[in-house]
Amino acid sequence: QVQLVESGGGLVQAGDSLRLSCAASGRSFSEATMGWFRQPPGKVREFVAAAGWSGGSTRYADSVKGRFTISSDNAKNTVYLQMNNLKPEDTALYYCAAQLEIGVPYEYWGQGTQVTVSS
Repeated sequence: QVQLVESGGGLVQAGDSLRLSCAASGRSFSEATMGWFRQPPGKVREFVAAAGWSGGSTRYADSVKGRFTISSDNAKNTVYLQMNNLKPEDTALYYCAAQLEIGVPYEYWGQGTQVTVSS
């Protein structure tokens, strides 16, 4: 059974940092693109960051460039999202997802982890 399990969310103050983790299991994601998305309260889900599991180029939403970093640890089958200088507008439910082929929708999704940033 394929699973993506996020963790690391919480309640922090503006300017703080958090690191989200996404543990993958059930199949190989070595060729996949791993992405982080978020859904703020009352809004639609939006793209945050993505990178190839085995390295390569990374992409970020303009709103998080310079503050968030996506990375992976192949030995632990885990993808991370380091979030620095958090802002209240970063408050959202954060999801990780796996895209097995470029150009197709992300096939696998985690259940999400809540990040709340107070001002």
